Amino acid sequence: MLLIVCYDVNTETREGRRRLRRVAKICESIGQRVQKSVFECQVDRAQFEMLERNLIAEIKAAEDNLRFYRIPDLKGYEAREYGCFRATDFDAPLVC
Repeated sequence: MLLIVCYDVNTETREGRRRLRRVAKICESIGQRVQKSVFECQVDRAQFEMLERNLIAEIKAAEDNLRFYRIPDLKGYEAREYGCFRATDFDAPLVC
């Protein structure tokens, strides 16, 4: 399934900046960054649950925001991109 992970971590304190780095590292380990705090991840159910647990353990619910958008069926899914970033197509060959 395609998973979109979005987060907003309060960085007003040193601890908040550390949390932000830890959250980003967790997301980078399983997906690709498409915007500063938005990641696209191709995951199965077990990977999703592990990612969700790890991120919930890192954030501070009273100060931060974490959102998951699960797109289980890619039928009809379309993403339009504008600007300099081009996402990796995980289904295409990796070597051209």
